[in-house]
Amino acid sequence: MAEKRDYYEVLGVQKGAGDDEIKKAFRKQSKKYHPDLNPGNKEAEEKFKEVNEAYQVLSDPDKKAKYDQFGHAGVDPNFGAGGGFNGGGFDFGDIFGDIFGGGFGGFGGGSRRNGPRRGNDIRQVIDITFEEAAFGCTRKLNIQTQEKCESCGGTGAKKGTTVTTCSNCHGTGRVQTQQRTILGYMTTETTCPHCHGEGKIIKEPCNDCRGTGMVRKNKTVEVQIPAGIDNSQTIQLSGKGEAGLKGGPNGDLLLTVRVRPHDIFKRQGNDVYIDMPVSFVEAALGATVKVPTIDGKYVELNIPEGTQMGTRFRMKGKGIPFLRSKSRGDQYVTVSVEVPRNLSSKQKELLRDFDEEKNYKQKKSFYEKMKNFLK
Repeated sequence: MAEKRDYYEVLGVQKGAGDDEIKKAFRKQSKKYHPDLNPGNKEAEEKFKEVNEAYQVLSDPDKKAKYDQFGHAGVDPNFGAGGGFNGGGFDFGDIFGDIFGGGFGGFGGGSRRNGPRRGNDIRQVIDITFEEAAFGCTRKLNIQTQEKCESCGGTGAKKGTTVTTCSNCHGTGRVQTQQRTILGYMTTETTCPHCHGEGKIIKEPCNDCRGTGMVRKNKTVEVQIPAGIDNSQTIQLSGKGEAGLKGGPNGDLLLTVRVRPHDIFKRQGNDVYIDMPVSFVEAALGATVKVPTIDGKYVELNIPEGTQMGTRFRMKGKGIPFLRSKSRGDQYVTVSVEVPRNLSSKQKELLRDFDEEKNYKQKKSFYEKMKNFLK
């Protein structure tokens, strides 16, 4: 027989390691060599047994003390020093439940496939206009979904037949087996191979759903798009997704909104922005201009005399409504002064005469600063 390795070496820790460090190392090594993760690997199976043997000793204060003093002789029953690996008092279900979350490879626990299961969510993108996003709308959508089979009522069995309880697992969907190892008897729990974890046997499957209890259908769903929704936001319609299994609840319908851009308006949060072109004369002399709003109406805006390019005006309460609120954002109007083109000779002469008046304060100030700089 090959000489046993040092237990500390097996777990990869230093002698004198604390309980938490030993337990952490055991979890890591056990998961690495677990038979369910290494099917058919004899070497991994031996390593797994070696790791468990080491942990049983080093996790027990009395055995650990004897091992630290006498080595393997202190815990090997052949040397009469007590110990041994009969599995007494060692809770593998607890430790492996910590490692694998209570649902791995059958060291106790594990999810049951034969219980109620929630239906899958359906995700879809919906395109709407700028105005529909601002003020809301109602849309009808065609979606594909899994529904309970009407022919068999969701049982999966052909009409007139019954579903029988699996005789191998007695309806639990899980089977237990015992195996004798050097650590004692170990009980493992796995999915029943006869019913594949369902706990039921369907001898004559339904022709429409082929025994699944579910069929794919097209259905129409009416969706209320709330006022104020923005691009890329998602609407959740509870219970409008795919049907649940074995009495489980339906999933949800998740609609991601995609808002088409507008020709005139731009949105930032709940505020609306618009570039408003005005003539050179309107900016110079002042004017009242008609500004479009998202309500589909024009609002008169006074442009003061001498308004400069890029001046921004605020129209309070003319923006996008806030979600589930009567309040609205604002609309901002940025003035874009249009310089005339293709002037006649007379128009050019008049502008030159006007330019001689030197009514440009900013230009005059700039040239004065430039002269001082050049000096």
